[in-house]
Amino acid sequence: MMKNILLVFMIMFCMDSKILGQRLGITFQEAEQQGISIQKLDSIYKSAVHSDTSLAVFKTKPEEATLQQAYIQLLQDLGKFLSLNNFKWDKATRCFNRIYFNAEGNIDYFLFNFLGKTAEEKPSEQHRKEFQRLLNLFIKDYKFALSAKVKFAQCSPVTYKPQ
Repeated sequence: MMKNILLVFMIMFCMDSKILGQRLGITFQEAEQQGISIQKLDSIYKSAVHSDTSLAVFKTKPEEATLQQAYIQLLQDLGKFLSLNNFKWDKATRCFNRIYFNAEGNIDYFLFNFLGKTAEEKPSEQHRKEFQRLLNLFIKDYKFALSAKVKFAQCSPVTYKPQ
């Protein structure tokens, strides 16, 4: 009986670890459709920076500057990865990202939304899918330049530009 209970707990732990340990790059809408609650993520991952420093992971101005540099580097590394994989932006493309990092600096979730009022301002569905496919390859092995004692999240608008 005790062995059965232990086995059940081990299976549940492995399943939970698999779900929480996945690295996923998807749109905000897809996340919600898959049952990934943004509110739940925001309750698990602390804000990297916050106007109330008691709520922030990186509290001091030097820590914030280091975070900003690491975040810029992440976006530049993503751009290089896309380029190396023959992905080209047709036009300047606005996007909003919210990236959830584990304490070691690995990306658990990279949520994005392309911005624009009209379909012409956004990438085609085929272009979006290719971006997402490459994004998932990128985050699989990417290590953010910073780690922390807790899981943290950072968001920002970004404009991807043709090269």
